[in-house]
Amino acid sequence: MEFYDAAEALSRSEIERVQLKRLQKTVERVRRCAFYAERLGAAGVTPDSIRSLDDLRRIPFTTKDDLRSQYPHGLLCTDREEIVRLHASSGTTGSPTVVCHTREDLDSWASLMARSLFCAGVRPADVFLNTTGYHMFTGGLGMHYGAERLGCMVVPSGPGNTKRQLKFIQDFGVTAAHIIPSYALYLAQWLEARDIDPATLPLRIACIGAEPHTEEARRRIEELMHLKAYNSYGLSEMNGPGVAFECVRQDGMHLWEDAYVAEIIDPVTTEPVAEGEVGELVLTTLCRRGMPILRYRTRDLTRFIPGPCACGRVHRRIDRIKGRADDMIILKGVNIYPMQIEQVLMAMPEVGQNYQILLEREGVVDQMRVRVEIKEEFFVEDMRALGAIQKRICSRLRDEILISPRVELVETASIPKEEGKAKRVVDLREKAE
Repeated sequence: MEFYDAAEALSRSEIERVQLKRLQKTVERVRRCAFYAERLGAAGVTPDSIRSLDDLRRIPFTTKDDLRSQYPHGLLCTDREEIVRLHASSGTTGSPTVVCHTREDLDSWASLMARSLFCAGVRPADVFLNTTGYHMFTGGLGMHYGAERLGCMVVPSGPGNTKRQLKFIQDFGVTAAHIIPSYALYLAQWLEARDIDPATLPLRIACIGAEPHTEEARRRIEELMHLKAYNSYGLSEMNGPGVAFECVRQDGMHLWEDAYVAEIIDPVTTEPVAEGEVGELVLTTLCRRGMPILRYRTRDLTRFIPGPCACGRVHRRIDRIKGRADDMIILKGVNIYPMQIEQVLMAMPEVGQNYQILLEREGVVDQMRVRVEIKEEFFVEDMRALGAIQKRICSRLRDEILISPRVELVETASIPKEEGKAKRVVDLREKAE
């Protein structure tokens, strides 16, 4: 098996030796900032007390609220003059979460991204179209510098303007692209409306991520666009993309354990879950100088996939993100994740590329309404035919989520397309009060 770098070929014992050594150095480094010095001191943790990876559990968790409380410079572990870039969240609920990078941090991130792309089959000869934003969002610059590090010719198109995206793909022979799942589905719909066969395009690889999606959505993207779509995972607190990536086997995402220590915990008890069980992903950086983060609670739900990967890499694999611990909807006493609804809808041939979950209140009772775009060939004037589709969707959703939502069938392209990540859940309950 061909690898991008030597770290991909490490054995399990070698990975764990690297992790322990880098964890000890990271614990030493974070004591340069008052926040971690106080936290670790209260927990009695020093670099010498980290004698095995099991000792990681002695370190307190770090949360998004902690990052916000230390805005803007409280978590820096180096001189401000060494920082060459920052990325930040939107900060719509208060102070933004900011992550600062030294030149060495950016170099390490670019290498991890190059490794990730290579893992998914991208090669230096590929022309790489990056359709995500080049601003505070980490996906744009992260993928860009990774593809350049790998040796690709990068087309930094950014989001939107689908007509221009198609021109770049055709004129420059784009063979690989970074694209969010909802936009990939929109692009397929846009091409179909113009009688353009995706099979005539040079695209062969799509790196998809930035928003949770189901296996059914990935299969639909592959079938509609005539390419292979590879799942990826990252978050700005851990650099951005490049934390974990699918290899060509498409059997889980390899999490780069020479750069991160991963744990999966019960989000309520914070205790480790059994091997293979779903829980909240917790990550510790091992290669960051400017702003290392210890035991960060991502709130993302996934599981470790047991056993080795057929590709030969030993780095542990995580399953696709099932949703976020704080995205769970509780309706009529039932716990529901939006991904469960997508899983049902994307498996139905009559359903188009977009849907929306509306949470509403009637009197004192909460209700769920699911708006579903139906493909043109199925959206006919025969009310009995539409009624049968509606009844079938209701039945399959009830089987999956254990309640019966109201299902509203709408025409193709009638649900507004969001710029960037799709807004799948709209909570209208407060407006009704």
